[in-house]
Amino acid sequence: MNYLNLILLLQVDIEEKMNKAPDKGYEIGIAIGTYLPFAVLVIIAYIMFNRAKNRKNLED
Repeated sequence: MNYLNLILLLQVDIEEKMNKAPDKGYEIGIAIGTYLPFAVLVIIAYIMFNRAKNRKNLED
């Protein structure tokens, strides 16, 4: 239960940051910083899946 409280406490309101942004460059930085970690994790997961799928020494 403590982890759930911590996660909810650390949630960042992106829309609020966008509304308070001083200029468009800051908004672009927020968007990149928000979506880039997710995209990197997806790419890493795909690479790991692809390597595991294409192993030559499978026992099955």
